[in-house]
Amino acid sequence: MKYIITGATGHLGNHIFNELIKLVPSSSITAGVHTISKADRLSQAGAKVVSIDFFNEDSLIKAFQDKDVLIYVPSKSHDSYSRITELENVLQAAKGASVGHILAMGFIADQVNNPFDLSAFYGYLPRRLAESEIPYTIIRNGLYSDPLVPYLPELIERHNVIYPMKDQALSFISLDDSSKAFAKVAATKSLLKDGRIYTLTQSRNYTMPQLAKVLSEVANSEIGYQPVSLDEFGAMYNEGNEGHMLSSMYKAGGMGLLDEVSSDYEEIMGHPATDLKKFLQTNYQNN
Repeated sequence: MKYIITGATGHLGNHIFNELIKLVPSSSITAGVHTISKADRLSQAGAKVVSIDFFNEDSLIKAFQDKDVLIYVPSKSHDSYSRITELENVLQAAKGASVGHILAMGFIADQVNNPFDLSAFYGYLPRRLAESEIPYTIIRNGLYSDPLVPYLPELIERHNVIYPMKDQALSFISLDDSSKAFAKVAATKSLLKDGRIYTLTQSRNYTMPQLAKVLSEVANSEIGYQPVSLDEFGAMYNEGNEGHMLSSMYKAGGMGLLDEVSSDYEEIMGHPATDLKKFLQTNYQNN
């Protein structure tokens, strides 16, 4: 089997690469990257590194040629239109290169009434793949738990979780667990089922008072829940013009659209995902 991973130097793509080389020969993996100079470690691990541009179909066809599995991790963008355009280019190139199977990253914010800025893309993804005539599998992630680690000192200082979530819950998965499941599915024919959609979450979700309790225990500091408004949150965290995207995600959360819990991770890996408290204890201590 020959594999290609897009975004192989990004957060999820790089994690998937690190897990996949534990399961298949590194020589069978091609890392698709935007900047070759950032991929020395990947080539040193034995993988082939190629430059791809999601808006240059020729570069995609060349990179995808004769690949059995395309692990598609979308680029980091803040609007659905850009990602949908990117996906269309990926699918055209995948057809032109005769890709055998697409394993794509999804997200639980894909409902038809979800106001998250990228929900249109995540809702479009399964429908578009279904009509593409290319065998596909989708792995939908819960929210990444990893950003809570560097955020915790700020929450300690604030004494409160401030997410504008009302009384609703959030569901999490770590990058480490997500990448392990991606690699396992990619490398296991019985799991790489055409049309199968997996959802990766921990075994429970958390309302904001429940999240605050976990964070308090990890930090050994009292943290409560005092939400700000959606507009305030967007203005507070608008670095890189991400404020509206983030606030729109918590607007979706406040509607109860980010609380899904699934046992798919356990089906894939044979054991539950790392729970939030254990993940935070391990990573906050090492931070």
